[in-house]
Amino acid sequence: MRASAPLSPDLQSLQKRLEHDFSDPRLLQQALTHRSFSADHNERVEFLGDSVLNLAVAGLLYERLSELPEGDLSRVRANLVKQDTLHQLAVQLGLPTLLRLGEGEAKSGGHKRPSILADALEAVIGAVYLDAGFVKADQLVRRLFSAVEINPTMQAIGKDPKTELQEWLQGRKMNLPIYRVVGTLGAAHKQTFDVECEISEYGRAERGIGGSRRAGEQAAAAAMLAYVKTLD
Repeated sequence: MRASAPLSPDLQSLQKRLEHDFSDPRLLQQALTHRSFSADHNERVEFLGDSVLNLAVAGLLYERLSELPEGDLSRVRANLVKQDTLHQLAVQLGLPTLLRLGEGEAKSGGHKRPSILADALEAVIGAVYLDAGFVKADQLVRRLFSAVEINPTMQAIGKDPKTELQEWLQGRKMNLPIYRVVGTLGAAHKQTFDVECEISEYGRAERGIGGSRRAGEQAAAAAMLAYVKTLD
């Protein structure tokens, strides 16, 4: 295995804020690398971190909001893992100045773009998971959300399309939708993501386009939601 270069002082400081020293520092560097900078970017790690984050937050809510039913727990979780919240946490963690971006993305303000920062935070969570396992990643998520207000009233906040579609399917005892990126358009610093949302029971897929993978998934979920509501 290729030896890892020592982390820069800035990344060493980030490790202290994360309260985790990486056995493989390359994972942390990759988590902060946008696709515009290198082929060894953070999208796969971010994909993993998204799932780890959702599981960790689900466990946190299960403990703290023991009286809430499943549907309301899903809604609260959706509000906690949405882009705005993750963007704020990424800023508090100091990620904007640590991102590795291509020249075009950097000039267009990528260091401040909420979607890029939210994805980078998920990638960091995924990197901790790969480096040390779920327990360490779960501990990180709990520290990150320790200052975020979590209460049952959050259930009143409007649902996003992905959450609404998930609840519609769960209410009918159906499998959750499958999301996949089927294409990207534009230059690296101005990409749009073409995302497909598939419901296996119907053998049907709907597509949506957004300025980030997350936005594309929401657009695809909205299109699928419009379809399934015609079935009621």
